[in-house]
Amino acid sequence: MILCVGLATVDLIYRVDRIPGADEKAQATAFEVAAGGPAANAAVTAAALGAPVTLVTAIGSHPLGELIRSDLRNHGVLVIDAAASSGAPPPVSSIVVAGHERTIISRNAGELQVAVPGEGLPDAELTLIDGHHPVLAVAAAKSARRLVVDAGSWRPVFADIFPYAEVVACSAAFRHPADAVDAPHVVVTHGPGPVTWTSGGVSRSLTVPPVDAVETSGAGDAFHGALAFALHEQSAMDAALAEAIRVAGVRVTHPGAREWLAFL
Repeated sequence: MILCVGLATVDLIYRVDRIPGADEKAQATAFEVAAGGPAANAAVTAAALGAPVTLVTAIGSHPLGELIRSDLRNHGVLVIDAAASSGAPPPVSSIVVAGHERTIISRNAGELQVAVPGEGLPDAELTLIDGHHPVLAVAAAKSARRLVVDAGSWRPVFADIFPYAEVVACSAAFRHPADAVDAPHVVVTHGPGPVTWTSGGVSRSLTVPPVDAVETSGAGDAFHGALAFALHEQSAMDAALAEAIRVAGVRVTHPGAREWLAFL
């Protein structure tokens, strides 16, 4: 089983011909509601590839939370809600997409503080953490058998998590120097550019095959979910990265929050 720990949001996705300017109204050409967040999207990806997946996150009892739960349930992800007693709204993101461009307004988890559920965290062969909900993240890191960290952007809690990581996957925009990350495998993605990684002091790279990208939202989350799946299936690091690149390529060539999963 793969355990994902981190953020789950309600994503309100508007598709427009172009990103509107200040004080400008725009008519959406399409609209979707889906669960979002790095950990949630990675969990959906890993489940679509065939792994049993549990997501530990914070949703709460607010009616908007059912939008998250139903989407994850429909895509085979078991959810453990560490904020089940909270009546506050869950994190909500408004995403405006125009081709390769996007604008995101998000509260993420805000100041919400959640503790580890009373029953503890489930045992898993591999754990993926995105750094949201720091108390959950640190507990999951300490108990993980194998740990993959989605380090898309620097969070202070990573200083407490990285020492437990087998793989730290950063984006090129990561503000903390990649060479300061102490982990057996450090991966850096560069969008359509080569994926580089360092293992045992040796640096390597994998070419990303060119694709006709129509939407890049969630590509990093898909990459991390596929990487976790491949490592869970005992793939070697180069093979796991090749699979993650393949899946991210599928993601960007299909519009929509979930339709692309059918093409895996």
